[in-house]
Amino acid sequence: MTTTLNPTPPPSAPPAADERVARVGLLRRLVLRPEIGSLIGAVILFVLFAVSSTQFYSLPGISNWLDPASLFGIMAVAVAMLMIGGHFDLSAGVLTGTAGLATAVMTTQWGLNIWVALLVSLVLCLGIGFVNGYLVTRTGLPSFIITLATFLMLQGLNLAVTKLITGTVSVGGMSQVPYFETVRPLFASRISLFGVDFKIQILWWVLVVAIGAWVLAKTRFGNWTFAVGGDPVASRNIGVPAARTTITLFMGVGACAWLVGSLKLMEQTSVQTSQGFGEELIYIVAAVIGGCLLTGGYGSVIGAAIGALIFGMTSQGIVYAGLDSDWFKFFLGAMLLLAVLANQYVRRYAERSGR
Repeated sequence: MTTTLNPTPPPSAPPAADERVARVGLLRRLVLRPEIGSLIGAVILFVLFAVSSTQFYSLPGISNWLDPASLFGIMAVAVAMLMIGGHFDLSAGVLTGTAGLATAVMTTQWGLNIWVALLVSLVLCLGIGFVNGYLVTRTGLPSFIITLATFLMLQGLNLAVTKLITGTVSVGGMSQVPYFETVRPLFASRISLFGVDFKIQILWWVLVVAIGAWVLAKTRFGNWTFAVGGDPVASRNIGVPAARTTITLFMGVGACAWLVGSLKLMEQTSVQTSQGFGEELIYIVAAVIGGCLLTGGYGSVIGAAIGALIFGMTSQGIVYAGLDSDWFKFFLGAMLLLAVLANQYVRRYAERSGR
């Protein structure tokens, strides 16, 4: 009986490494983070202004530059999320004025309960955001055009309606409105820290940043936002509700505009028809400095918050350093240009890294 021996099979080659699970070094992960550039810029600015003036890093100084940073930071978060979703909102600034004017007119002129007036103005801002998003998704026109038209219409309405009702270009007397003192602690109270007062709007800013970061990183809606901004056609093909996502992002801008308008109104107890005019550019600059790409699909709300912090530090740091404040806008433009160039480099680096 003959036995046939099977030859021993050659050892199998080790499986090829999957590039999708390749280990990425800490330095590369940091470089690829969208907010890393703004964080480095914020640290450099802080050091420069701190060397120039000891008042800058004192508690009163910090309180002074956190005030504008917080208001711009709240809006920068919403605008950043919208930019990640691939769109712009040029009406964001003037919408903060609309929110304040609506609440002030309804309470001081029409006698509406202040809590009800706040709710109605919130619904109004959400409705304007819905209309912006709906028109963008239904018409296919660039959001730049749609929101530019909204910006112009709101600017005209704020002025014309306010003058028609009050005869002036401002609305005051909020402190005399019934139940004003029940609302003021929520929007205009102060927190004392080592004898220095910090406005509660800073806590609102932190809350909005935390919510925005959580939504983008931990929820399905955050994935939809990145998908729609990266490739709207491909996202729709895989079942992403692109239209609903876009409309929700615009409504988010409206909600934040209501919050900022209410914070300003309760703090100042009056509102001008010109409030918020031109601030939409600052929101966009903060978002871009924070790592958001103008083409969408990439960015960070934390980076946008740091971009707003850079704006706040610069606006007050120039004063503390004894420099001419006329240089502020030049500096802001230079920061925007550098941020765009840095973001472009990071994106190319990410693409070469297989991300």
